[in-house]
Amino acid sequence: MIPELGHYALVLALFVALVQATLPMAGAATGNAAWMAVARPAALAQVLLIAVAYLALTWAYVVSDFSVMNVVQNSHSLKPMLYKVSGVWGNHEGSMILWVAMLAVFGAAVALFGRNLPPTLKARVLSVQAMIGVGFYLFILMTSNPFVRVIPAPLEGNDLNPLLQDPGLAFHPPFLYLGYVGFSMAFSFAVAALIEGRVDPAWARWVRPWTLVAWSSLTLGIAMGSWWAYYELGWGGWWYWDPVENASFMPWLAGTALLHSAIVVEKRDALKTWTVLLAIVTFSLSLMGTFLVRSGILTSVHAFAVDPERGVFILFLLIIATGGSLALYAYRAPSLKAGGVFAPVSREGALVLNNLLLSTATATVFIGTLYPLFLDVLDLGKVSVGPPFFNATFVPLMIPMVAVMAVGPLLAWKRGDLPGALKRLWSAAAATLAVVLLTVWVYGGPVMAIVGMGLAAWATVGALAELAERVRLFRIPLRDSLARAAGLPRGTWGTTIAHASLGIAIVGMVGSSAWQSETIQAMRVGDTAEVAGYSIRFDGVDQGIVENFRTDIGRFTVERDGAFVATLTPERRFYPSQQMTTTEAAIHTTWLSDVYIALGDPNEAGQWTVRLYHHPFVPWIWLGCIGLVAGGLVSLSDRRLRVGAPERRRSPPAAAAHAAE
Repeated sequence: MIPELGHYALVLALFVALVQATLPMAGAATGNAAWMAVARPAALAQVLLIAVAYLALTWAYVVSDFSVMNVVQNSHSLKPMLYKVSGVWGNHEGSMILWVAMLAVFGAAVALFGRNLPPTLKARVLSVQAMIGVGFYLFILMTSNPFVRVIPAPLEGNDLNPLLQDPGLAFHPPFLYLGYVGFSMAFSFAVAALIEGRVDPAWARWVRPWTLVAWSSLTLGIAMGSWWAYYELGWGGWWYWDPVENASFMPWLAGTALLHSAIVVEKRDALKTWTVLLAIVTFSLSLMGTFLVRSGILTSVHAFAVDPERGVFILFLLIIATGGSLALYAYRAPSLKAGGVFAPVSREGALVLNNLLLSTATATVFIGTLYPLFLDVLDLGKVSVGPPFFNATFVPLMIPMVAVMAVGPLLAWKRGDLPGALKRLWSAAAATLAVVLLTVWVYGGPVMAIVGMGLAAWATVGALAELAERVRLFRIPLRDSLARAAGLPRGTWGTTIAHASLGIAIVGMVGSSAWQSETIQAMRVGDTAEVAGYSIRFDGVDQGIVENFRTDIGRFTVERDGAFVATLTPERRFYPSQQMTTTEAAIHTTWLSDVYIALGDPNEAGQWTVRLYHHPFVPWIWLGCIGLVAGGLVSLSDRRLRVGAPERRRSPPAAAAHAAE
């Protein structure tokens, strides 16, 4: 009965979305206030209905209702409760329910908190958001219904993919989807603005909070997925340029460009048509990621579905959404009023360069990801495009972007003083030189790694130097500097945190890629292996049964220079229901480096295959990602990014700091 209730709620949500997609849009076109007012209750009704559908599916998983096909295919009565709940979105059908639920939540948030939006713009935004919902409701009901019954009901389910039975991946998809779906709001605002024929600084202030939510969520989702791959898959890496990894990375790159471009629209009323185009492209890339994961054209541990029918349906939605919005853009963008002009050397100029580099990087990843797929689909042969291609094309684009990142905030709007800005970055230059010399002394090379470490120091110290410049640190009394710091907008703090954190993440990326040590060998109990100065002794293997899997737990003692460091216990798990083995790596971290052990298969000689790694600076990757998310959230709390919120009156020191922007 409850699954039928969920199915019924899903059908009702489709009809409500149809009303929301048409009536408010017609009302905005004709000036009918009553029709426009329908958008708000429709958005709220839609989110309530999809909540009923989602909770109904969750209930079926929690009670192991094996009369529901989706539960049979993706659950098991012995599965821990955490994975019963996360199993709802750990499959194709359930994940699409989560997708439309988040889409409805964003629409309801605009309906509730967008009180200061112009009525016509608000009606059109909610209508466009509902149009996206209609497409996905039809997709679910026609090809991916999660409430299909199976008769007779089996006594037991097939279990969830063991790779997904992990806390990291239990929470990774919701944040990833929050990012994907969050960019739909920027898309809806862009399409609504094109229909109205008006883009102005107020529009940019309305778009930026939703973009920040999506960008921060997607950042966290990607970081969690990278961390999961690092400790779960047992290969010792954190990123492999997998096509599905790239599918999430491309909207992140485009979303980063969109955030910076929207700043120029807000501050200088410039780059309006470019910002609208970025909003369309970013969400289109999110839709493309959905297509890649669910079309069956990819074989990946991240892929959800292998049904071509579903892939064709999503491709059709992608063509309609992207093609329709780009056609509207081509028709209306030339009529948008041009904004203010600026010199190439200015803060606007730095942000334009940032956008060009990010957009080129996105195009590089796009080509590297899709080119082999196109060749395969057209039966023109198979081409492998992997890390060497991306490292050779993507990384060089990031070098000038990071270099400019520290300089841009110190340039004035409209016309900047580049020599003056560089002079104020003397501390960043000194730190860069010191880090480069230290890297050469400790590691000696390679050259690109030395460049990377220097850029990381430049970005981190440059962000802090820019903040110190704002508060005039050491040039006025400390009390006055603290007062200026307290008066800075939270957006300024968020920018500093994010830019400095990117530098921290770069340290981890460079260090773990350039200077990792690895050894793979067959070990008997009592054998000792060496890696990066650590001595690792194999003490034995314990076996056990834990809920729905059997486990072999290795015991290793880690020593350095004869002193005890840690006891590590990597696992090798076997899931009988899926006849599948997974790896749980054991990691000892000093926050400067990781010692990493993965237990492999035994052989007939009584030996176990053991992978041993030493990863310098790898924890800094996730520390930097956490900082990026924190910077986004701090910026999001800025009053200027709350729609229609006026500025509070500031004290004189605070006002002076604000004026420095």
